[in-house]
Amino acid sequence: MENAKKIAKTLVDERLVACVNIVPYIKSFYVWEGKTTEDDEVLLVIKTRSEVKEKVIKRIKELHTYQVPEVIAIDFNSGLPEYLSWLTESVKKDGD
Repeated sequence: MENAKKIAKTLVDERLVACVNIVPYIKSFYVWEGKTTEDDEVLLVIKTRSEVKEKVIKRIKELHTYQVPEVIAIDFNSGLPEYLSWLTESVKKDGD
């Protein structure tokens, strides 16, 4: 959980993302290095602009404790206009 909080706060502080939701207590099963692994994990739902997606992914990889963190991007093209405006204004335009 501490690493998730660090990632969330860093991404928001650096204005690479508008918001991060932390969903705790995820039980994950996966194959790693040839054996089935069971882990307690947390899920981060990260909202940002598509223009900075690659910068966000790079930053997550720098901050995450996993060698290969799960990063899945879901593009969207509609939503509550006021929320989308807030999201756009909250993220640095160029991500720099």
